[in-house]
Amino acid sequence: MEHESSEMSELSRRSNRRSGILRRLDGRIAAIGFVLPLIVYLLIFYAAPLIQNISMSLHRYTRRTFVTGDAPFAGLDIYREVITSSEFWPVVLQTLIFVVVSLVFQYVIGLALAVFFNDNFKLSGLLRGIMLIPWLLPLIVSGTTWQWMMNPDSGILNKFLGLFGIAPIWWLQADHSLWAVTIANIWLGIPFNLVILYSGLQNISVDLYEAAALDGCNAWNRFWNITFPLLRPVTSITLLLGFVYTLKVVDVIWVMSMGTGSSKTLATWAYSMAFGKGTSATIKYSQAAVLGSILILVALVFGFIYLWVQKSQEEN
Repeated sequence: MEHESSEMSELSRRSNRRSGILRRLDGRIAAIGFVLPLIVYLLIFYAAPLIQNISMSLHRYTRRTFVTGDAPFAGLDIYREVITSSEFWPVVLQTLIFVVVSLVFQYVIGLALAVFFNDNFKLSGLLRGIMLIPWLLPLIVSGTTWQWMMNPDSGILNKFLGLFGIAPIWWLQADHSLWAVTIANIWLGIPFNLVILYSGLQNISVDLYEAAALDGCNAWNRFWNITFPLLRPVTSITLLLGFVYTLKVVDVIWVMSMGTGSSKTLATWAYSMAFGKGTSATIKYSQAAVLGSILILVALVFGFIYLWVQKSQEEN
């Protein structure tokens, strides 16, 4: 009897061990099943275009070799040609002006509106909804509208300036086009900043403001000592996302000025070389890929900064 009981215990242990192994195996198969579509998606839509872009930047592509795929290898020569060209650094400067000025004004105006709407007065919801209209419109419609408003002859902006005796401004010509597209981009980015910063304000306790008011703090002191410090995590995320988004803006600039004159940025320059003019003399696939790689590198750097900031905020 003791011998039979021992054998049954051994069989039971083996059965339990086998069941445990099968459960762990099922769990791993299920985990792989969930992760596999994501990996395939990343490989097809992120890794493959990125690798193809880098490959194009290292080969001299023409229309013929773009089809046949036998472009000669050029290494880093194309990078050197682009970076040492007379256009590169002026375009980098114009891109920096476009991005920095857009971010500063979008943030300041978005924050002022968020603080204004945080009081929850009558019609606050309706007015906030109206403020979101630029965000809801297709970018082509927005660009076309601003192009019409900045028309030197019939545009509403010049008519308004004329009331004060100011001569018409040729907004979309070479010298002024950078400021024209920057104004339009600021208008487009304000709703994004408003929504994010308003959400951040909702998380600040009203008790802090009431305590500060009892201590005699005026509105500016309450903003500077309570609102601004507590809004800092949201601010960092807003500015980082705004930077990456603004860096790659093409559509609005292209609709308004076709990226000519001072409105040429790295993104519109790359687009015009790859697709813009459509003639053999202007199509430069490899140079466009070089500019694309530079933009991807800058965006990746700020993307990693964004992840680092987010992780730091979660830990704090």
